[in-house]
Amino acid sequence: MGELKYKVIKTREQYYEYCNELERLDDSGESEGKYQDEAELLMVLIEHYDAAHTIFKGEFDPVELLKSLMKDHKMKAKDIAELLNVSKGYVSEILNYKKGMSKDVIRKLATRFAMRQEAFNRPYRLEGERMMEEEQEEAVLQ
Repeated sequence: MGELKYKVIKTREQYYEYCNELERLDDSGESEGKYQDEAELLMVLIEHYDAAHTIFKGEFDPVELLKSLMKDHKMKAKDIAELLNVSKGYVSEILNYKKGMSKDVIRKLATRFAMRQEAFNRPYRLEGERMMEEEQEEAVLQ
């Protein structure tokens, strides 16, 4: 049996290498073609490493998770806008809890950061909902 192309991820360097390769396969469209099995294997290896080395996934709401990932990957709102193929204003509204994440946005973020979609597809309150709840609480107290 020959040398394996991919192995269980053991270092952060290897993790980023695999993330970059998965992103390359996805960007080129190869992840859905003849390299689909390779992309799926990379996703499994990356998710396994994430599960063992990432403690913040369950602690942050999807917006905080995105902000943390942006910081870790040295990305700005404009980089996320380009990735998602949306306006910078739309990304700003997401980051400021004014708009929710669409299924397409969730899918693209999960693919880019090699995470399960569930990490971004969890309930969180938008700014308008927070204000309405505060107003309702004040009305009850009066």
